[in-house]
Amino acid sequence: MEISYILTGGNIGDRQGNLSRAAILLESRAGRILHRSSYYETAAWGIEAQPDFLNQVLEIETTMSPEALLDNLLEIEREMGRIRGEKFGPRTIDLDILFYGDMIIRTDELEIPHPRMAERRFVLEPLCELIRDRKHPVTGQTIREMLLACTDPLAVRRIIA
Repeated sequence: MEISYILTGGNIGDRQGNLSRAAILLESRAGRILHRSSYYETAAWGIEAQPDFLNQVLEIETTMSPEALLDNLLEIEREMGRIRGEKFGPRTIDLDILFYGDMIIRTDELEIPHPRMAERRFVLEPLCELIRDRKHPVTGQTIREMLLACTDPLAVRRIIA
């Protein structure tokens, strides 16, 4: 068994409903959800002229390999209507592996830990809620230290659900 952290997000349709549905599908196919962060709302990152995003981090326990987990996440995205068009564009659902145990993986298909998490406040805020003192296996910084050093100017608002 490994512990993995998955960032869920979306900005089209019923955002909270989509995140809830993705969590249900993830738990039925990939592993047991141990913890969930609060929901966090933020303006779109990259392309600003689009609806605000809602994000949540899920901590899951899985027996899947990182590659199999990624395949499952991509299948869930497809089932939920995700169309990969414009980079950083609007989407019904986005599922990203942030951590998979302490593994460091760099292939053409998969990068773990997520390579841009330190640049994105909308990733670090919910992750810090769950694992503020966990050290990043590459940088050695805790999630809290990464959040304090993050220069992303976008405000992130915690939503109690």
